[in-house]
Amino acid sequence: MADKIKKSYKFSISFYDDAITQGKWWSKLYFKLLWGGVDDNEIARRVLSWIPDDFSGKLLDVPVGTAVFTKDKYSRMTRADITCLDYSQDMLEQAEGRFRDVGINNIKTMQGDVGALPFEDGTFDKVLCMNGLHVFPDKEKAYAEILRTLKQGGELLACFYIAGEQKVADCLARTVMTRMGWFTPPFDTADDVKHRLEPHYDILDFHVEGAMLYFRARKR
Repeated sequence: MADKIKKSYKFSISFYDDAITQGKWWSKLYFKLLWGGVDDNEIARRVLSWIPDDFSGKLLDVPVGTAVFTKDKYSRMTRADITCLDYSQDMLEQAEGRFRDVGINNIKTMQGDVGALPFEDGTFDKVLCMNGLHVFPDKEKAYAEILRTLKQGGELLACFYIAGEQKVADCLARTVMTRMGWFTPPFDTADDVKHRLEPHYDILDFHVEGAMLYFRARKR
């Protein structure tokens, strides 16, 4: 499964940004069918707005992808200590290029697995997980590692595909997206996510739009 994910994102590197930012006509159609017509750009802005520009703590961004949504935000977060991790070296190299282009120098990038994060317990004040939790092969480990590496009082900010909201989206997720290696079942519903979070977090924001969930939760 891990090799399949690596190959799928290597294959899609040339059109990945257009796909997730609705930069082309076909990506607008993709979002209408798969995500229920939501604006991924707007949801990304809302999630990132939960992080103050003057944030001065430690932030983990996993998976960073190509940093197409986060580059501008990070260029304003000059006081933050940011670590960006991704399983795909190809995605990571694109992100690193974006950071260099705008002169961001307070970011560490590294290739790694969210299911085995190479950090001490309670390292981060915030963990940002955009478009990742529907991809991770072992969601139990992903949630457990994020929880472990967050400080008490730290926040998890996330947005991702959820099942049970849009029939067309669910069909595409189970067939096309899974077959290509871009999504990895099983997929959580909104209630599943709440059940994962509630024993460990106070849920501060929780929103479903189309087939996408985005939330902010604070570790107890």
